[in-house]
Amino acid sequence: MRTEHAGTLVLIGGACSSHGHALRSFLEASNALNGGRVIGLTAASGEEAESTAYWNGVFASVGARNVEIPSFSRTVEGVDARVASMIDEADAVFLGGGDQVKLVTALSGTRTEKAICDLYTRGGVVGGTSAGAAAVTQLTMAGGEIDIEGNLVEQYIGPGLGLLGYDAIIDTHFSQRRRLQRLFLVVASNTHLFGLGIDEDTALVVRDGVGEVIGAGGVTFVDGRDTVRFDNAHDLETGRQLTLSHLRVGIVGTRYHLDLKARDVAELVSETPSPHRRDPDQAERVESHGPI
Repeated sequence: MRTEHAGTLVLIGGACSSHGHALRSFLEASNALNGGRVIGLTAASGEEAESTAYWNGVFASVGARNVEIPSFSRTVEGVDARVASMIDEADAVFLGGGDQVKLVTALSGTRTEKAICDLYTRGGVVGGTSAGAAAVTQLTMAGGEIDIEGNLVEQYIGPGLGLLGYDAIIDTHFSQRRRLQRLFLVVASNTHLFGLGIDEDTALVVRDGVGEVIGAGGVTFVDGRDTVRFDNAHDLETGRQLTLSHLRVGIVGTRYHLDLKARDVAELVSETPSPHRRDPDQAERVESHGPI
């Protein structure tokens, strides 16, 4: 696990607008609009050349000129060392979308992976969108959804890049692809995990263990540690639907903060009472006026 006083992570839930606040949060953190050097990696994509061309266009369109997106291969001699050397001299790394398992497999054990970790440890910025965001945790997830032929794809949980600790696991395109059920299943099966669902065009910007939500949507958190009273997550192969009781679930909106260590909205964790925090006594007096 990385220290709480390392660099900055900018984790985007996918489909980010080139001029939206989510991508701008990465540009600001990396100083990319003022000459900060960014190295991009599109190894998660099944069409790496097309993805490289796309992100080169995006960064050029917003005025980030000191951006390089080299082709990466762990099997071609000299490529790994060259890309690692580029990252050693960079201010930030940006990980494009695609398949997070493919990305982790490509980088695992390479000099490039070590260079990314070293950059983050020395205070640099690591950003990612979609698969690039999902890959930064100690464990990454995939599958667990119905494919285009109507078949359930087996749930996968395996090693990630390990930059973000706190037993967090990230799902992306969250509200748009209705992935709450998938995150419920992952946390019910692994109750120590802290599930984070990041909406599209939305960034969770993490510094010192606290993430700020920036962009068009929100971040949903699912916590099963010391809360789940019953679940049948390990019995679903018999055809039963997921049944569980007592997960902690919350939503963090734009410009609010999530304390990853405390697993709660940072405004609640702070010693200074937040003006947005509801008084428990007051909450008991509030009547319901319809569905929420």
